[in-house]
Amino acid sequence: MEARNDILVYSTDPLKEGLEISGPVEITLYVSSDAKDTDFTVKLVDVYPDGRAYNLDDTIQRVRYREGYEKEVFMERGKVYKLPVSPMTTSNFFAPGHRLRIEVSSSNFPRFERNLNTGGNNFDEAKGVVAHNKVHHSAAYPSEIRVAMVKR
Repeated sequence: MEARNDILVYSTDPLKEGLEISGPVEITLYVSSDAKDTDFTVKLVDVYPDGRAYNLDDTIQRVRYREGYEKEVFMERGKVYKLPVSPMTTSNFFAPGHRLRIEVSSSNFPRFERNLNTGGNNFDEAKGVVAHNKVHHSAAYPSEIRVAMVKR
């Protein structure tokens, strides 16, 4: 997955010491798109020294519901939005030599329902549009993933 050009990948260096994380994995992304609506998916991955990668958990957030599921709020082209992503929960020990990886994408079909990026309904639309999405990370737009580390 890390070689695909439609997935944003963040990996630690190989860990010198083991690392245990346990509890919620909280995600805040600052995003923009040229589409009215799109999804952002996040995966938490344990990467072994030989390159094998195991998904620990994954989540998704449909941007039109970033302010709650009671109302739809569509995106404006080029505007940056704070996107709290539904949290994940995990408990995992990353052994020395392993890497902790985060993968961010706009789709994880068929695991999660497709999004045609039009702002319409999946059940009555057949044609989608390609969303050109950006994840921003700067002092002004501090996208972050927060994990609870366990001290040994």
